[in-house]
Amino acid sequence: MMTSKRVEHTLCSLSFETTNDYKANLQTLLTLIDNRQKNSIIVAPEVALTGFDYENFDAVSAFASSAIESIKKASANKTVILTIIEKRDDGVYNFAKVFHNGEVIYERAKAKLFKFGGEEKYFVEGNIDDIDFVLVDGIKIAILICFELRFKELWSRCEGADIIAVPAWWGKIRAKHFEILTQSLALINQCYVVASDAKNEECTKISAIISPQGEAFYNRNKPCLEVKYNKKDISLMRRYMDVGIE
Repeated sequence: MMTSKRVEHTLCSLSFETTNDYKANLQTLLTLIDNRQKNSIIVAPEVALTGFDYENFDAVSAFASSAIESIKKASANKTVILTIIEKRDDGVYNFAKVFHNGEVIYERAKAKLFKFGGEEKYFVEGNIDDIDFVLVDGIKIAILICFELRFKELWSRCEGADIIAVPAWWGKIRAKHFEILTQSLALINQCYVVASDAKNEECTKISAIISPQGEAFYNRNKPCLEVKYNKKDISLMRRYMDVGIE
């Protein structure tokens, strides 16, 4: 009797500097994606392709369409999660997107804008109700975008996820907050958290993968941190410390 081979996934947290050259940033991302093995689940920093380049905002939003097509092609046999600034009829949004096997299978706009940084002056705020799971090969993935990590009401919307992706552009003066919150998120939801912050000078330069047991792996040197995904680690933690998460 023939049996199907179990698909193995690798979690990948990217960390690289976003420059003023959008095309160069895209090429950096595409190279990193290409170097990852089949069935990798890859998380890149928030707005990794352009940064918050408000002085050239029209060029930022115009870059989205060609970048999206390139990432679609790169996502064959892989999953890529990041945010992209994109213009719609009613304004400009910071969209989290999930690319898988050549398609965008999920998107939602950032629902909690970082007003300390003036984001509300440039972006339309997304809807909290759009925060939902996306299924990839049976794996339930949720996304919290940077500042959204601070809102406990959004943590509950991620309950039951196998993986929570956190693409971020997080200020380095609050680096400890980023470490504590991502580790706590993994513990309270008993799941993997894959966090990716930019390597720019003003950012924490932290890429991290936290296990359902709260074990944190950090990488501040190499462009990609990788950890094998193991569904059993989630199931064991939820049985061992039963807090009602299905």
